[in-house]
Amino acid sequence: MPELPEVETTVRDLNIIVRLFIKKIVLNRKNIRYPIPAKITTVTKNSKIMEVIRIGKYIVINLDSLYSIIIHLGMSGRLKLLEDKVKKEKHDHVEIYLKNNKKIVFNDPRRFGILDIIKTKEIKNSKYFISLGLDPFDKKFTKKYLYEKLGHSNKPIKLFLLDQKIISGIGNIYASEILYDSKLSPFKISKTLTIMQIKKLRKSILNVLKNAIKNKGSSLKDYSSIHGTLGNYQNKFLVYNNEGKCIVLKKTATKIIKVTQNGRSTFYCPYFQKN
Repeated sequence: MPELPEVETTVRDLNIIVRLFIKKIVLNRKNIRYPIPAKITTVTKNSKIMEVIRIGKYIVINLDSLYSIIIHLGMSGRLKLLEDKVKKEKHDHVEIYLKNNKKIVFNDPRRFGILDIIKTKEIKNSKYFISLGLDPFDKKFTKKYLYEKLGHSNKPIKLFLLDQKIISGIGNIYASEILYDSKLSPFKISKTLTIMQIKKLRKSILNVLKNAIKNKGSSLKDYSSIHGTLGNYQNKFLVYNNEGKCIVLKKTATKIIKVTQNGRSTFYCPYFQKN
């Protein structure tokens, strides 16, 4: 599933469509994960794209019509920027035609993505965002914020990082990388972290996500940029997908192992990340 770095990369690439007008939206199916509102084709026609932003793992396209297009890429979705005459391919569920003879295509083989249209003024109170936690790059995402949230949580720290109601945008891949960087066991109970560990955790969250964005995200299965290029961060994973890899720490040879937490794969080094 595309996580914060992949969505942020997509949003930054989509800046080239800002100030352009939407000619029409073509729905090649009526639903993806949920039904697509039929009015999306009428309220967006001839509207200008004012900005494209990221909220958590969502892409938000704000229009001058005072409506916003909400996109979630789901498990396998991606957006493609193409010439408008390019023929539709399999799993191209939505085509947004622009007045510069280009189109944005929402391709989603597994159909876990979301496409919706809501009034811009209602975004914060919409079902998608009303319970969403702080973005890691929000200025309010401080050591104090983490301290308060961690102090009330009996969850293992890996599951804490995945809770979108606390921190928005972090998924399974980056949670493993963050915990390795911060030397924390994925099984460590959240409320037992010390002040120094919380400080290090916050630093690791920001560093890992910034580096992933710098490398255009991770391309493991389906993800690629709107131009079809692949991300590079998967080549820099220290633990994720590296089960059995031998590493040497303080002259001690140890290996990365894979375990399951709450139905999700966790990769970590028991010697380096002690509970």
